[in-house]
Amino acid sequence: MENVILIHGGVGSDRSLSPDLDKICAGINLRRSPLEAVVEAVAAMEDDRRFNAGTGSYPRIDGSIQMDAGVMYQGNFGSVIGLERTRNPIKVALSVMQDSPHNVLSGDGAIAFARSKGFEDYDPGTPETREKWEKMMDQLRSGALEDNPKTMQFIRKVNINSILKYDTVGAVARIDGKFAAAVSTGGSWPMLRGRVGDVPIIGSGFYAGENGAVVATGIGEEIMKRILCFRVYNRIGNEPLQQILKEEIDYFGDVTVGLIAVTEDEYGSYANKQMATGILKSEINI
Repeated sequence: MENVILIHGGVGSDRSLSPDLDKICAGINLRRSPLEAVVEAVAAMEDDRRFNAGTGSYPRIDGSIQMDAGVMYQGNFGSVIGLERTRNPIKVALSVMQDSPHNVLSGDGAIAFARSKGFEDYDPGTPETREKWEKMMDQLRSGALEDNPKTMQFIRKVNINSILKYDTVGAVARIDGKFAAAVSTGGSWPMLRGRVGDVPIIGSGFYAGENGAVVATGIGEEIMKRILCFRVYNRIGNEPLQQILKEEIDYFGDVTVGLIAVTEDEYGSYANKQMATGILKSEINI
């Protein structure tokens, strides 16, 4: 059996980024706990402004940056929703799990908790994301919504492919027979302030238990409806993992979705668009 960590840069991320994700994995110590491994990997992707998580997160329509993250290990989980002006939301989610009596903190409460744990004020925006936001707002002001504020109406009327940021980043790990999952995002575009996707929702954006770990990426509203990660987890052991991932994603049709997962003796990834991934494996007790 191998210890393994598998990470992704979001469905839609260019596969040319995979070698960089491999480098992140290469820096992970697979003799530590899987929880430490996935949090360290996701934090590294949060610090890379090319990904839509942590630094480089995409602004919402009002210009604010609200970030979501979640982590799960050994039946415990923690997540943050709408976290602002804080570096490495995944580390705050970990602290929620380990240092608070709660599973989920949101908004001002999440920010106050982060400050109480020593996370300093930090602007995750970058010149690149601000430029993209201004470009999108110019299109909004030009009448693209036609007095209809619904997000999907906007998506149907405006070609956003050239300015859409990559989606969620995530990691799953199996170390010494134990599993962990971690996930982080700046959200999707366009989105209203307060919008919550699948990322911080247990069973939707992430799940880990005694049989494996699963992380999703894609259109959060649709992933939540299907409770995607828990569905995949519940099928572990019934069919080959790659078959499970493909069947669950094929259900979504044209809706953009991706998955990574590890089980006791398998690991795999599948997406209906390109998706950068990284991996590190090592034999146990070497």
